[in-house]
Amino acid sequence: MSERFLEGKVAVITGASRGLGRAMALSLGSAGATIACVGRDVEKLNETRDLLSEQRTDSIVLTCDVRKENEVEKLAEDVKSQLGDAHILINNAGTAIRKNLHEFSLDEWNTVVDTNLTGVFLCSRAFVPQMKTRKWGRIINITSIMARVGSVGRAAYCATKHGVLAITKSMALELVDDGINVVAIGPGFYATDLTAPLRADPTKNEQILSAVPARRWGEPKEIGEIAKFICSEGASFITGTDILSDGAWVAQ
Repeated sequence: MSERFLEGKVAVITGASRGLGRAMALSLGSAGATIACVGRDVEKLNETRDLLSEQRTDSIVLTCDVRKENEVEKLAEDVKSQLGDAHILINNAGTAIRKNLHEFSLDEWNTVVDTNLTGVFLCSRAFVPQMKTRKWGRIINITSIMARVGSVGRAAYCATKHGVLAITKSMALELVDDGINVVAIGPGFYATDLTAPLRADPTKNEQILSAVPARRWGEPKEIGEIAKFICSEGASFITGTDILSDGAWVAQ
């Protein structure tokens, strides 16, 4: 397999401003893909674009709130007009509000559901026609180990990630005849900006590490490498499932 096996392919990555999204952008870019960096924080998206430029990856920055149908439809139009039809979509944008379910307001519930679940629906619906035109595509949905288990204070988050896994399975069946593979990646505990406060607290850090058999935090670049593999021809028979990367946490 050539190191630049994604040369000529267009990858759209939501939540590309930081963390796992940025890591996946850099990884797919290193394989030759042209990257559409999507999110709401322009400054952070530009930082991702600068890093992509340093590794000689072509990219553009597009702002979009994945909860809003009109913005997602415009996103698809902008990608098509600026880069051509998309080959790869990574539904990475997500959010979490941690509190017990009975303490949630409806607005908070809707924020989590609309971002994590409805956003996957809207983005997939918008870009599937472009992939069908090419008769080739990869849709990667970022779930979580919480798609497999429950967790105190994370009912909304768990519900959405369970839902994303179900969408992944259904879309895979619907699109297999079009040459489009749909795969979920389920990260465990990763060293990102969002988890920095936990890692900085010795007690909380040790609690998490003691629960992970691998005894370490995952590195974002590891998710990037998984995403890159899913986009390769070596993974062409993988669809309708999730790939966990959690240091054996769920295996316990």
